[in-house]
Amino acid sequence: MPATTAEQGAKPGPLTNAPSDVKLRPTEKGVQMDKFFERFSARIAIAAGQPAAFVLAVAVIIVWAVTGPLFNWSDTWQLVINTGTTIVTFLMVFLIQNAQNRDASAIQAKLDELIRAGRARNQFIGIEHLSQGELLALLRHLESIYGDELEHERAIERLIARR
Repeated sequence: MPATTAEQGAKPGPLTNAPSDVKLRPTEKGVQMDKFFERFSARIAIAAGQPAAFVLAVAVIIVWAVTGPLFNWSDTWQLVINTGTTIVTFLMVFLIQNAQNRDASAIQAKLDELIRAGRARNQFIGIEHLSQGELLALLRHLESIYGDELEHERAIERLIARR
């Protein structure tokens, strides 16, 4: 098992908030696999989000439906679409999760940089590592300090009126 960065005396990089004892140093093969998966998943995610992908999916369903009478609405005919959609759904779950993880990490890095550069409190850097309960408690605390619901609604109305 590879040594952790904590065992090697290293600290996490400037763009990570992960505890140093959690992050393992990846092997060269692992880095190559990660890069390949990131490039592959990014391309698939972009392609799947295009109108042409939707049109293709609708076309496949239409072709499948039209061929129903040709195959006498057989179990095999139904199995084809069920199996195909199950496989695509299963694989897309991983690709979507990868895209969301990258987006969340990028947004978090940007927010952390805004906190560092602005007048916000630096104590908020790294709160994404808190539990859901801790985050909700923090949110309730901040809402109690920084205004009531009526004031928030008025602020939103002012923002909308600017459009």
